[in-house]
Amino acid sequence: MTARLRAIPGDPAPATDPLATARALVPALAQAAADDDRAGRFAARSIAACRAAGLAALTVPRARGGQGAGLSATSAVIGTLAQGDPAAALVLAMQALHHATLARATGWPAGPVARLQRAAVEEGALLNALRVEPELGSPARGGLPATIARRAPEGWRVSGRKIYSTGAPALAFGLVFVRTDEAAPRVGFVLVPMSAPGIRIEASWDHLGMRASGSHDVVLDDVPVPGDHALDLRPPAAPGGPEAVALAWNTTLIAALYDGIARAAQDWLARYLGTRAPANLGAPLASLPRFQEAMGESERLLAVNRRLLAGVAAETDAGAPPPATESGLVKLTVTENAIEVVQRAVELTGNPGLSRANPLERHLRDVLCARIHTPQGDTIRLAAGRAALGL
Repeated sequence: MTARLRAIPGDPAPATDPLATARALVPALAQAAADDDRAGRFAARSIAACRAAGLAALTVPRARGGQGAGLSATSAVIGTLAQGDPAAALVLAMQALHHATLARATGWPAGPVARLQRAAVEEGALLNALRVEPELGSPARGGLPATIARRAPEGWRVSGRKIYSTGAPALAFGLVFVRTDEAAPRVGFVLVPMSAPGIRIEASWDHLGMRASGSHDVVLDDVPVPGDHALDLRPPAAPGGPEAVALAWNTTLIAALYDGIARAAQDWLARYLGTRAPANLGAPLASLPRFQEAMGESERLLAVNRRLLAGVAAETDAGAPPPATESGLVKLTVTENAIEVVQRAVELTGNPGLSRANPLERHLRDVLCARIHTPQGDTIRLAAGRAALGL
């Protein structure tokens, strides 16, 4: 069921410097992003270009043939790709996040993990977690999944519906959040090949922003899964919340993505102000102190973002990730700064900023999606407040 993806002509070959590769891709990705957003279609061309450039194996360990990138390099790549096509960058961010997790995993079946890593290196095969359900919502807020894994002669049979399944048309594998049908149910993830019988994708994604992310419904109807593909099943009450490294990776990659959107908006605004010369002024808007100060304020917000993202990534790569509350606060601060940068650009440009002839209105719609990515603002503030109060 994985889509056949056609790369954008002129894609660069895989390079040893993934950031240089990402920068080279941005112009073509930006054009594809505009076309796909307008048509409301999946970012197939952009994702194919990223796969052809070897970015699907960005965080696969070098011992397995990947690039073994740490959080600093990975967040820089995701932020750069997002300046071109944030929907494709989101799919690649999830790929990088889950392969970084697989590289650290202990006690998981070695065979399936090795197959995932090999597929990413040799085929650019994409992976994402399928967690959210119509009734459950986001598992981050608690509750048991309705998706069931039942024992079967071949291992497991999985049935359920997952919503907001980012990248669904291009996924080769899904990490499906399930509960078992055992007398004492366990919860966790089962690795499901997306080509398995009983899987179908319902094209349900029709949102204001990130329109090309292909975050459709995935329906699993008695899907057969080998026994060793149950990667992490445990009792519901067992400790197993996100550890500090995993949370730092998740929050930093998401924050870097939305920071990239804000930087694209800032770059467009700079070009607009440098070329827009009203007849009554006789000079570009960029010559006016009002606009110079406004650009400086947005630069302040972006400079704070750059320092925060670099700090968390460097600490995490050094083996000393920040506490979970701080990772959440950094994500919240960076994404709110990014939203403010784009909103300010719209305010400064007026009608041209909201015209579909220009990319700024798309950047505004896309950057607002930062507020719905887990962890969300209310849970971040609540956790930080409880920690400050010693609760």
